[in-house]
Amino acid sequence: MEFSLHIQTRITDWQIIKDLELLGYDSVWVPDTQMMWSDCYSTMALAAQNTDRIRIGTGVAIAGTRIAPTTAAAISSVNALAPGRIFLGIGTGHTAMRVMGQDPLPVAEFREYLRVVRSMLNNEETEYTYRDRTTSIVWQDHGRGFRNTDVKIPIYVAANGPRALRTAGMYGDGLVSIFNEQKDVLEFNLNKVKEGAKIAKRGLDNYHTVSLTNAVILKAGEKLTDESVKERAGSWVVTALHFVYEVWRYTKDDAVVPDYMKDIWEEYNDHVKQFDLPEDKWHQRIHDGHCSYVPNGEHKFVTPKMIEGTSIVGSPSEIADKLKAAEKNGLKEVSLLPPLRHIREIANDFANEIIPLCQT
Repeated sequence: MEFSLHIQTRITDWQIIKDLELLGYDSVWVPDTQMMWSDCYSTMALAAQNTDRIRIGTGVAIAGTRIAPTTAAAISSVNALAPGRIFLGIGTGHTAMRVMGQDPLPVAEFREYLRVVRSMLNNEETEYTYRDRTTSIVWQDHGRGFRNTDVKIPIYVAANGPRALRTAGMYGDGLVSIFNEQKDVLEFNLNKVKEGAKIAKRGLDNYHTVSLTNAVILKAGEKLTDESVKERAGSWVVTALHFVYEVWRYTKDDAVVPDYMKDIWEEYNDHVKQFDLPEDKWHQRIHDGHCSYVPNGEHKFVTPKMIEGTSIVGSPSEIADKLKAAEKNGLKEVSLLPPLRHIREIANDFANEIIPLCQT
């Protein structure tokens, strides 16, 4: 099992990536969320230049906010600084697009985007369509030092729905999803990935699997109702709530609401309706605090059921046992996304209390 963190991309604190390297983490994922955080590639470049071992990747890059050749150029530029340590996590843009009131990139367009990026990173000439005009494109060679496409850059596709999961099998070297640590979820996801690989007539040797989650390590005597626990769990809990709400709002399908959310679902809907914004601007408020903190008025939704439903919870030995079981089921990496205020504390605790137990 490999261990990593997703961080809040803050260019003035790129040093956190060095800190995670010193703690022994295998990788760090640097999110691409343009309306909230710093630019991911700038932050990655600083860290790549100042680290020696840790793998650094986008967590995840957003296909809808950059054209495919620009993404290929950006990630291969960083790869020139740390060849072999750079990966491209990429998705359709759940938050990055919806925070602007836009939908994520449709799956058909996402597949074409990945095809172009993969071809460019393979140093291939490829067809590229822009504003309905299709041309053939190829890297221009101005000498060494501008990019590195000779050392492979793995592509890890972020996917949760069936069509996106098949896309991960068609074009990805790995899959990153929420809840992949759960056996039934990982089995379902990998079956869809295999369907995609079959469509593309490609193998899945050494296919990487990642679970994006949060770990709530309970100290002796702590309960899920304690404020200290809710503080460490809260940002991930409400991020999951915002995600489900956006999916429900789009599909109008009550089946997307998990059982552990049903107790607070009506109250959360009422909370959204009370935003001091017209409905066509709700997108400016729904994702407040995304993966960083709990917005005002939403602490009441951080309940024991919600914590247990969204996070890996328990004592150090209980969490380690859950991760060992997940590894046996095929999970290869667990990646934590702690709240901004507690990210170093949780990274330290997990590195010192959980990882050693997983390695015995």
